[in-house]
Amino acid sequence: MGLGKQIRLNRVFSHPSGRLCSIAIDHFMVYNLGLPPGLRHMKTTLDAVMGAQPDAVTMHKGIATSLWGQYAGKTAFILQSSGVRPDDSAIEQYATIEDAVRLGADAFAVVAFVRGKSEAQYLRAVADCVREGAKWEMPVICHVYPRDEKLNIIYTPDDIAWAVHCIVEVGADVVKVPYCGDGEAHAQIVADCPVPLVAAGGPKTPTLEDALGLMADAVRVGVRGGTVGRNIWGDGNIGGAVRAYKAVIHEGKTAQEALKNLNA
Repeated sequence: MGLGKQIRLNRVFSHPSGRLCSIAIDHFMVYNLGLPPGLRHMKTTLDAVMGAQPDAVTMHKGIATSLWGQYAGKTAFILQSSGVRPDDSAIEQYATIEDAVRLGADAFAVVAFVRGKSEAQYLRAVADCVREGAKWEMPVICHVYPRDEKLNIIYTPDDIAWAVHCIVEVGADVVKVPYCGDGEAHAQIVADCPVPLVAAGGPKTPTLEDALGLMADAVRVGVRGGTVGRNIWGDGNIGGAVRAYKAVIHEGKTAQEALKNLNA
């Protein structure tokens, strides 16, 4: 690993725990969610997120150029590049490695959906980003999700393991993948992954406690943290949710213990 990439990754994984609590506000068109309040009022959301001091924020370039200036250099910035949907109705890249360098990003995020006819197309896109990132010492974080034959995201251990292996094969520096729900199986997936593996925040859960419980289980079996979106900006107390996730990721708290940080 070159010095430039090492510096950037050290900024992303800067917490003494060695784990990452990244907040994603990059969901606008990807999941066809319309305009929930957490995405409609983006400045308010970003202010609430940053008030709780996460380790990194993942966002698209337009949000970065319009809203990130007051926070520049205060926490790691991960540039999201993909405009994709699980059903393949969108497979686009909206940002480049050059954009990431120009904007001062600490890492470059790209999304891939595997299984299905478009699998190779997604993997080629990730490989292209990795190749270009190497020229500029820009780390590539791949958010990868396996799908079933109907192109729905799935969480079975073998499919999660397949997704991780595919992304390792094409050279990403960090892999973000959903927690499979089976602690023993996921521990083996972590052990078999030669690069940092972080957990996806997952779909919006009925309660914040449910979401924190999943992350606590993932941390317990060895993931290097998580990147969380809907269970942060979809919560009525965004700052409190960030603090609760930090307690789970960095302090190893249970969901119940972490909820005590909600209004700290």
